Amino acid sequence: MGTTVKPYNKENTSKKEEVAEMFDNISVKYDFLNHFLSLGIDKIWRKKAVKILGKVKPKVILDMATGTGDFAIESLKLNPTKIVGVDLSNGMLEVGRNKMIKKNIDHIIEMHQGDSENLNFETNTFDGFTVGFGVRNFQDLSKGLSELLRVLRPGGIGVILEFSKPKKFPVKQYYKFHSKYIIPTIGKMISKDKAAYTYLPESVQAFPEGEAFKKIMAEVGFNKIDAKLVGGGIATIYYGYKA
Repeated sequence: MGTTVKPYNKENTSKKEEVAEMFDNISVKYDFLNHFLSLGIDKIWRKKAVKILGKVKPKVILDMATGTGDFAIESLKLNPTKIVGVDLSNGMLEVGRNKMIKKNIDHIIEMHQGDSENLNFETNTFDGFTVGFGVRNFQDLSKGLSELLRVLRPGGIGVILEFSKPKKFPVKQYYKFHSKYIIPTIGKMISKDKAAYTYLPESVQAFPEGEAFKKIMAEVGFNKIDAKLVGGGIATIYYGYKA
């Protein structure tokens, strides 16, 4: 799996603890920065991911690493009866809860603090799950994916949207410049947390993308696994089913 990349690199804290602390620190500015730094393209990627989720006509959906709930909100287009958003960071969840109340959708979307490696749900609970830009923050990737598979019902689908490293000119060159200079500089200016926006590109570099990630999905038990590049390879939508 390679070196563990953590936001603050403290000696006695786990990646999990540092990720929760980081998102608590940047939660108030996160939505603005996320859309600004991705030029709003992340919204298009979520739409494509939700279209794939719709293949199983899910009624009960889990949105893991929900953050402030953008993926959960996008999934409302599928007319589910319930969406449960789960995240490590209470700071992010608070912003998300306020968002749901303002939009008057808090009766459909619930927001809970929780850990991908130890989900507090019965086996076979959800028709589908989404993870948006969150799996690279898992402390134990295989364990987190195994838990997500456990709570998925047979025939259910898991859809994972994650950053990848573009391979082709000019997207590759632009992305390198953007992640090395623009993201940390603007992130620090607006959120006042330089480490958070240095960690984000570093965690993308360390993530086992493409075929390597599909292999991990297969090893934990996902079936009919596929992947689609979006944004010229800046991100990838991975998906797989539970047998």
